[in-house]
Amino acid sequence: MSDTSTERTDDTSFIVRFWGVRGSVPTPGPDTVRYGGNTSCVEVLCGGRRLIIDGGTGLRVLGQKMAKEGRVQADILLSHTHLDHIEGFPFFVPAFVSGNQFRIWAGHLLPAATLEETLGRLMSAPLFPVPLEAFGPQVEYIDFRAGDRLVLSNRLTARTAMLDHPNDAVGYRIEFEGRSVCYISDTAHRPGETNRNIVGLIEGADLVIYDSMFNESEFAQRPHWGHSTWEEAIRLAELAHVKRVALFHHDPARTDDDLDELGRIADARHPGTFVAREGQTLAL
Repeated sequence: MSDTSTERTDDTSFIVRFWGVRGSVPTPGPDTVRYGGNTSCVEVLCGGRRLIIDGGTGLRVLGQKMAKEGRVQADILLSHTHLDHIEGFPFFVPAFVSGNQFRIWAGHLLPAATLEETLGRLMSAPLFPVPLEAFGPQVEYIDFRAGDRLVLSNRLTARTAMLDHPNDAVGYRIEFEGRSVCYISDTAHRPGETNRNIVGLIEGADLVIYDSMFNESEFAQRPHWGHSTWEEAIRLAELAHVKRVALFHHDPARTDDDLDELGRIADARHPGTFVAREGQTLAL
């Protein structure tokens, strides 16, 4: 796996691009220029298909790019529907364009609610002036249950597992022709215990994108916030023989300099670990 600035989109390529790496709230400003201030959104291109994981404010920027491509289609996999993971939808231009095709998936809402109902509440008065119905028939809403295996195409699947987060969240393992990327955000952990759901999901993965909002001392002060640490990311990666770890969902208080230092420490602890930054592209 390598960093690349050249997007290969042939039938066998497997490309991951970060469009938003922050947690909780967007953080524009001079201290977040290098790593970016948009909230969670990751694009995966493989086998001629596009997957989008989470719809934070990074989705708006991705949508601007997609709007220049003509007709587009994608599967959008949501970890959960807290605001920082869906706030890009009202500003996702391609969803309003007839002829495009989108399937949006969520595995944490049933039986209490559905995805369409939940996004409909986001895009309704007095929160937003344009209703969800403006997306039209080009958008399909699919609810599943964590643990299900999603068949996205005849070559592309997603395994899922429940995470430890208030109101629930789902982790994903995207598998394509022997390669895999896992998205584990948002989740907490219990010190001294191992989350076997996560270890089983990420076992042997090429890349794991992991919720690293806290360090151990910060986590000790906020154990019930539903987020994990960069130290736990490395521990789980070593247990599961993961090839590379992307630290993700950065605390809004983290500056670029803070994240530079975190990257140095984490890579020294577990070579190949890096701090995800907006615009970063990797080929698996």
